[in-house]
Amino acid sequence: MRDQLRMRLLKAWPELDIVGEAKNGEEAVALAARLHPDLTFLDIRMPGTSGMDAARQIGGHSNIVFVTAYDPYAVEAFERGAVDYVLKPPEPERLQVTVARLKERLARPKDANAVSMNMSDSVTRMLSQPAQKMATPKPSYLHWIQASIGQDLRMIPVGEILFFRSDDKYTCVQSERFEALIRKPVRDLTEELDPALFWQIHRATLVNVNAIEGVTRDIRGRHLVLIKGKPDKLEVSRSFLHLFKQM
Repeated sequence: MRDQLRMRLLKAWPELDIVGEAKNGEEAVALAARLHPDLTFLDIRMPGTSGMDAARQIGGHSNIVFVTAYDPYAVEAFERGAVDYVLKPPEPERLQVTVARLKERLARPKDANAVSMNMSDSVTRMLSQPAQKMATPKPSYLHWIQASIGQDLRMIPVGEILFFRSDDKYTCVQSERFEALIRKPVRDLTEELDPALFWQIHRATLVNVNAIEGVTRDIRGRHLVLIKGKPDKLEVSRSFLHLFKQM
């Protein structure tokens, strides 16, 4: 994810000087104290010190941008003040918005008497709250998909679905026993399905992690997900290859 963020940030902001990278919260805090960066991009969930804890220590000296897989329940809290956020995986279009905001923020005159650098009081208070007070309501994910098979309507438990694959008009819902169709696109399903159960591997494909048998490459160098008990091979786009680095 850091590699992807670095690559897309440099495309969106070529003159940006990335002075350091950290693999966990403690390292991020130490690097920020030594390097004094104008901007710090923090994942919320990191080994050891969380992004929230790191932000509480760094936020008075650097502009914070959260990189998060959290849904808009958490995002709403960040939007109350000057702290920005980018949802994972970081999309180029969203990064362009973030870069524009950061450039505007850095162009403002600096107040030597300010307690924090370009951070509103509301955000400073938010970051100083105990972590348990920052907890957001657990999102409610879909448990059933209502889909059409010919003239019939079926209620399919999401755990039985192997993958979703969209075309221009419909999304195919593939289970072990049958294939059905729905009109909801993958971009909407990504917000309604549990991300721990369904991974987006392509802009038009979601796959049940329990249905993944492995990953292979074809003669063109494309990465393909193999589905247990099925001949289907689902292409993985470059943006989502990081999901399989641990496999």
